[in-house]
Amino acid sequence: MTTLLTAAAKIQIDTKPYLCIENLSKTYSTPKGDYPVLRDINLNIQEGEFVCLIGHSGCGKTTLLNMVSGFAQPTSGSVQLKGKPITAPGPDRMVVFQGYALLPWLTVFENVYLAVQSVFPQKSQSEKYQIVEEHLQLVGLGEAAQKYPPQISGGMKQRVAIARALAIRPEVLILDEPFGALDAITKEELQEELLRIWDEHRCTVLMITHDIDEALFLADRLVLMTNGPAATIGQVVTIPFARPRDRERILEDPQYYRLRNSILSYLYGHEANPEAAH
Repeated sequence: MTTLLTAAAKIQIDTKPYLCIENLSKTYSTPKGDYPVLRDINLNIQEGEFVCLIGHSGCGKTTLLNMVSGFAQPTSGSVQLKGKPITAPGPDRMVVFQGYALLPWLTVFENVYLAVQSVFPQKSQSEKYQIVEEHLQLVGLGEAAQKYPPQISGGMKQRVAIARALAIRPEVLILDEPFGALDAITKEELQEELLRIWDEHRCTVLMITHDIDEALFLADRLVLMTNGPAATIGQVVTIPFARPRDRERILEDPQYYRLRNSILSYLYGHEANPEAAH
């Protein structure tokens, strides 16, 4: 009997969500009164899952990511990683922003090394150098290590930001429209690169995008947000395409267009509130 109970308890532990967002709400105080940004957000994410958030401007997507990363705290509810409440930023969660956030006076190598040094100060210099070199090679920037950010393209800068994020081995990778400022060709190249790296490392990914095609190519699930104020989760769509993914094969799949049109219909049916973006 004890053995059966122990086995049952283990199954319960193993199936518990890795990242749990529970009854989360966020309200800001303004001169005009309280402004509810998010209301009653409930989302469970499993370890190694790739989840995209999509919705109109002003629906609180970045606010939600800020609470997962620990930059902001919920007004009510909680965000838990492996059963522990998130109360502050930490190296177990790493954010990649649309604006790269690189230090222009440091080389590509030094930008990544700075993160590695801050998280792994106990490692020897040779070990830290090896981590940096491995991750620059991973994103195809081994030959650009001694260049400075102003000397490289936007796509290369975003590769540096991704290498820096992955070099500290985060448990959750948080992406806030990382490819939004890039041209279409570079964006597709980096989507392929991100998917290849994620397939190797399988860290948990939570990503904001405005690009439906990007979400359908990258994600396991797509979370559709309602409009703000007081935005919440409207629908959660499971992406049916098998991995590893091939863009051309997906584009030839009739399911792709049915799914894309369904998501477009949802977004067009929830046109952005002009006041919510302010």
